[in-house]
Amino acid sequence: MSATTPAAREPALEALRARVSACTRCPELVRARTQVVFGSGPADADLVFVGEAPGAAEDREGDPLTGAAGALLDELLAGIGRSRADVAIVTIVRCRPPENRSPQRAEIERCREYLDEQLALLAPVVVCPLGTFATRALRGDRTAVTAVRGVAEVRTLGTRAVRLLPLLHPAAALYTPETVAQLREDVAGIPALLALGAPERPAGAGAESETGAEPKPEADPGHEQLGLF
Repeated sequence: MSATTPAAREPALEALRARVSACTRCPELVRARTQVVFGSGPADADLVFVGEAPGAAEDREGDPLTGAAGALLDELLAGIGRSRADVAIVTIVRCRPPENRSPQRAEIERCREYLDEQLALLAPVVVCPLGTFATRALRGDRTAVTAVRGVAEVRTLGTRAVRLLPLLHPAAALYTPETVAQLREDVAGIPALLALGAPERPAGAGAESETGAEPKPEADPGHEQLGLF
């Protein structure tokens, strides 16, 4: 599905945006949302950040990762010579869940094809899930982000093989200097991953750690109600 140039990708991305914006697959989310938050970034983004779901500010403004957490991400990007203008930011679910609850499994499944299509069109080299929820959704297991933060591995998302680099969520890091330092350390590794270029699609299970042994799952009681997530 991936087009060869940004100019060729843009019409396909706009068509996907129109589909997502008109989506009514999740009646509860349709009733609660102000608008669908498709995501931001250029058609040739080689780096994509994936969050959980829009919050109140994102639902109101139509852009993902706004406010203090977005400002921290902007600062971290500046530290590696990048800016929000040249990366893509999306969420697992594109509509704000009511009362800011976590997305339900069925909602994630209904929205997942949009993420896979978007990644196929963008053709990024590196994809960074932010926080445990997005990390579990993209890795397909119950591993908490604290167990795999900064550990790069090759993963197949939809039809696209990418270098997956889980990161702590900027919102969770805001008020803890130690956590901000960890996030800064992990973001500092992104340029080296980008320099490797896009990976080949791995055979077998679809995952290949680039730093050694596969991390073990870590309990996270805050998401027990969602099983895998």
